[in-house]
Amino acid sequence: MTELKRYLDEAKSLLPEAVALRRKIHAKPELGLDLPMTTAAVIEGLKGLDVQIAKGKSTSGLVVSLTGTKPGSQSGRTILLRGDMDALPMPESTGLPYASEIPGRMHACGHDAHTAMLVQAVHLLHRHKDKLAGTVKFMFQPGEEGFHGAKFMIEDGLLDADPRPDAAFALHVSPTDKAGTLISRAGPMLASADTWTVVVKGRGGHASMPQDAIDPMPVAFEIGLALHAMVTRRVDVFDPVVLTCGRVLGGTTNNVIPPSVELLGTLRSFSEAARKTALEGIERIAVNVAAAHQCTASLTTVRGYPVTVNHAGFVDFARGVASELIGAERYQNRRSPLMGAEDFSYVLQRYPGCMMMLGTRPADCAEHDHAAPCHSNHMRIEEDAMAIGIAMHAAVAHRFLETGLPGA
Repeated sequence: MTELKRYLDEAKSLLPEAVALRRKIHAKPELGLDLPMTTAAVIEGLKGLDVQIAKGKSTSGLVVSLTGTKPGSQSGRTILLRGDMDALPMPESTGLPYASEIPGRMHACGHDAHTAMLVQAVHLLHRHKDKLAGTVKFMFQPGEEGFHGAKFMIEDGLLDADPRPDAAFALHVSPTDKAGTLISRAGPMLASADTWTVVVKGRGGHASMPQDAIDPMPVAFEIGLALHAMVTRRVDVFDPVVLTCGRVLGGTTNNVIPPSVELLGTLRSFSEAARKTALEGIERIAVNVAAAHQCTASLTTVRGYPVTVNHAGFVDFARGVASELIGAERYQNRRSPLMGAEDFSYVLQRYPGCMMMLGTRPADCAEHDHAAPCHSNHMRIEEDAMAIGIAMHAAVAHRFLETGLPGA
């Protein structure tokens, strides 16, 4: 049995602890940058281990460091493994016995599993610290769901503290992919995500006399349609964006022309060039369509997470580890990136590394379309697959500390 296969066998023995911690966190989901119950559960789960725990100033994030005892490990490589911890502001409808006890909150993106897998990866590597030729940093991160938690932890100096990581790795569950598979790709893996608001201002009046008002409502509709046409005409189809208008706000009743209307939406892209083209296009269209109808329009944008770009060399390295751990046939290479966004992108801007998806489709869902995806109020996972996540974290860390990236 190879060393990495032993990690998988031992990870299976740690699965009950991972499941128990995941369910504990799932029942008491927390939002944003301050997660006191979740952080306490992580610290409790690490009790008795010879690790160093660093806490952030601006969030409840933790970096747990484990240095090997193999000769030379003090001056060896360092790798960062990341697990996010926060939930979503949404109701849960799974009916599970450990469903959320807090109304309007749910772990619908698998961060409870990410945290539980990473805690047990600490245990697994701690058992074998005499074989570790360097340092492993475990990043327990709050605020991934739109709060830029990774960026705050970087700015707090938690990640770059000596020894600075030489590489970074993360797993994200995928409840629609076959349980126990690992999926990744080189280059863009996830999109950037920005939000935008267009405010169209006219002049209010009586619905029966639109000629005495300047109605912003049809102007807003026209802007919305023009924006979607812009995407098909001005953006390179091979460098795509997805523009969505998700909300329209305006008016108070059926016989009043409102003075203003707001359009709110998102923009996702895989390159800074496409991102720039689309953001400039939103403003140009809004301002000029409004002007054509004697209205005014203003655009406000909030830049979200950057594109999550996987380092090609690290993807090759991690694919080799996965093939040795679970078999080459259970690794899948994605042909195209996903339009979701991730703040692990900030980490990958600093260190070479990659994110992989861990298939966790429930056993009672035979096909992809039968499983509820992330951010669904019915989202569930196959918990047995967490053993592979635990082992993959440990195996990637062990092998990287031992060999580094081939050719680097």
